[in-house]
Amino acid sequence: MLELLSHLNWAEIARACLATLSMLGVALGFTVLLGMPLGVLMFLTGKQQLDASPGVYRVLSMLVNVFRSLPFIILLIVLIPLTAFLTGTSLGVKGAIPPLVAGCTPFFARLVEIALREVDHGVVEATQAMGASTWQVVWHTLLPEARTGLIAAITVTAIVLVDYTAMAGVIGGGGLGDLAIRFGYQRFQTDVMVVTVALLVLLVQGLQISGDRLVLRYSRR
Repeated sequence: MLELLSHLNWAEIARACLATLSMLGVALGFTVLLGMPLGVLMFLTGKQQLDASPGVYRVLSMLVNVFRSLPFIILLIVLIPLTAFLTGTSLGVKGAIPPLVAGCTPFFARLVEIALREVDHGVVEATQAMGASTWQVVWHTLLPEARTGLIAAITVTAIVLVDYTAMAGVIGGGGLGDLAIRFGYQRFQTDVMVVTVALLVLLVQGLQISGDRLVLRYSRR
């Protein structure tokens, strides 16, 4: 086993790990930044909610469902022209960010909507009875009350992003997925494939454990 691992290019593997972490961090940041307001808007315009608007909700829900229904590998290819326009390239870490964000933002927005629906409606009504505006209800009641659900949603989204970063390797997106495809699959280097899979598993486990601890910590308060 040690002899098998001794032939690996650990510098290349380290660069792939950093690329995967970069894609994950940047894409997750943009996903939360875009998906949180979208999820809140979907919740507010839903049936019997604060700013109920069935027409707006149906449009938003349809758009979210359309993007969620597209297989990510197809989304990667479809967005190549837009990705090249936005970042100047469709390859590497920069080229993977737009499709990662486009693929995960609708997914995260739906999770945000579900988390907000779990908030006790009585708490919302009490806040409204004190004269709070819609924005104040969202900021001071809905988001704090749904905190554990939102943390869980971010954790799940981060894990999905790890999966998507691996798939981005198909179009030269960089990271561990790209390394596994170029060396593990195309050049039949089993040792590279085993190591990249192990590193991806460890990354997912680390994200899940961290998310579970945060949920447990804040659910006790």
